[in-house]
Amino acid sequence: MGIQERKERERERRRQQIIVAAKRVFSEKGFSRATMEDIAKEAELSPGTLYLYFKNKDELYASLSLRILQYILIRLEHLNTDASLVVGKRISRLKEAMYDVYEFDPLILVNMFRLQSSETLKNLTPELLSEIKALSKKSLSEMAKIFQDGVQKGIFIDCHPIAIADIAWSLFSGVVLWETSKSFINEDKDYLKETLETAFEIFDRGIKKTHTEQVDT
Repeated sequence: MGIQERKERERERRRQQIIVAAKRVFSEKGFSRATMEDIAKEAELSPGTLYLYFKNKDELYASLSLRILQYILIRLEHLNTDASLVVGKRISRLKEAMYDVYEFDPLILVNMFRLQSSETLKNLTPELLSEIKALSKKSLSEMAKIFQDGVQKGIFIDCHPIAIADIAWSLFSGVVLWETSKSFINEDKDYLKETLETAFEIFDRGIKKTHTEQVDT
């Protein structure tokens, strides 16, 4: 291993060390109360070292989203390469995949949804913002592929697959954010899975043509 490669590995190791520490601090204190000094202390590094890797707290916060976006893309790509998956079962499998994404890292997923609707994106470096946008677009495109075949075969309603994917993504993010908000009021039970089941069942019925409509097409 050359000197340059060792330096790059060490830099990536240090970067991951900071990200892990940031996740702990954001989880305990929330984004608004957490400081770069808190994160540096948790990572056992100097505050100055953090700024060598991340220009501010917003960028560090946003960097946490990359991991969950990459996982979403992997799950959607797997759905689209499953040759045994018939069109009629795709919504059910999509629901299962989305819930797996939530269980993969609930905190980061919720943070990502909040990030996408905040002013934080304006404070990111062009490189990080570009990476987030690219992963988001790829995920939306892969989700659209799930519906494209059904639309073409006349099983789903005649709408653009991207529009249907937008609705599915909005449905998922909305349920996750709403149920997370409710948990602050009532911590007795987590209704997320049951609510997602109901939401995707209604969505499934809504985008499928009736038998008469399928025959007419």
